Amino acid sequence: MLSAQDRAIVKSTVPLLESGGEALTTHFYRMMLAEHPEVRPLFNPANQASGAQPRALANGVLMYARHIDQLDQLGDLVARIINKHVALQILPEHYPIVGSCLLRAIEEVLGSDIATPEVLAAWGAAYNQLAEILIGAEAALYEEKANAPGGWRGGREFKLVAKVEESAEVTSFYFRPVDEQAILEFTPGQYIGLKLNIDGEEVRRNYSLSATAQLGRYRISVKRVDGGVVSNYLHERMQVGDTLELFPPAGEFTLTDSDKPLVLISGGVGITPTLPMLEVALKTGRPIHFIHCARNARVHAFRSWVDELAEQHPQLQRFYCYEEHDEGADHVGLLTEEVLAQWLPADRDVDVYFLGPQGFMRAVKRHLKALGVPEQQSRYEFFGPAALLD
Repeated sequence: MLSAQDRAIVKSTVPLLESGGEALTTHFYRMMLAEHPEVRPLFNPANQASGAQPRALANGVLMYARHIDQLDQLGDLVARIINKHVALQILPEHYPIVGSCLLRAIEEVLGSDIATPEVLAAWGAAYNQLAEILIGAEAALYEEKANAPGGWRGGREFKLVAKVEESAEVTSFYFRPVDEQAILEFTPGQYIGLKLNIDGEEVRRNYSLSATAQLGRYRISVKRVDGGVVSNYLHERMQVGDTLELFPPAGEFTLTDSDKPLVLISGGVGITPTLPMLEVALKTGRPIHFIHCARNARVHAFRSWVDELAEQHPQLQRFYCYEEHDEGADHVGLLTEEVLAQWLPADRDVDVYFLGPQGFMRAVKRHLKALGVPEQQSRYEFFGPAALLD
């Protein structure tokens, strides 16, 4: 347990983290990935190049420092980290590497005048406290998934059994376990970890599960990204019959039981986790408003499937917004507050789940608040490192 002095020292560094936290975490990642190749598969180089990963870590470190004496104030942050770690198979032996590099980064970026032995000792104790919390929670989650029906621990070999083009950019991949045994059920909204070997390099990525686990198969639906190592490998080189390792499903952005009207809002490939949510929610009979935004009809995946469901289920209303002029759109342009106001239920006491590009999510969050949707009933997820939407 941290001493009162350690907590006070950590909190005193908050102003420094507010102004220079991203420089610190950028240096941290550069140093750690250069000196410890064993952890490189756990990180997406694109998120390093864009700065998204350092920004996410800087925000997490800042939040931890601010609430060092009230960790319950961190809200969903800890659960989000734990699930991301489990999906990528972060293990206890990885934590000392991160800790030593973080302390070195603090010392080298802040300098010896600020990063005194007392500051480094306090941050060392604070990091160890956080590591113990995360390791313990992750161990429990690993155990739970290993012992559940169809569950497993670590990597499990799966075979690609089908590959289906859903739009000009998105392709679905269906995986079945090589051992032909049962697979773990998952909660709509969760994702799964992939372990691949691409040109002699191990890489790991998380992808949302885009359909319920029917017929003993998992489905992910992947957008081809320019320069994306894994997305292009899956689209261009992975063929039916090829195998890879999957880690058990994880994620805290999940559909919760409720009798309130459900609103699902997505942009682009952000549609993928909303699909199993829609599948499951339709069985409850609750009213559903499904809102999807895309550039145009060519890149709009799963439209025909959603349209068929809308014809079969009167409680489902669907609305499409295309950025570019195109036939079949309910609105052309961006999803504005005025348009969203028309598509939401008149009673704003609804459960909303939304995801997509960060700019899109930032606008949706702002619109929902302005339109009177309770903030605690407005939930969102990030593809990749978390960011601030406010």
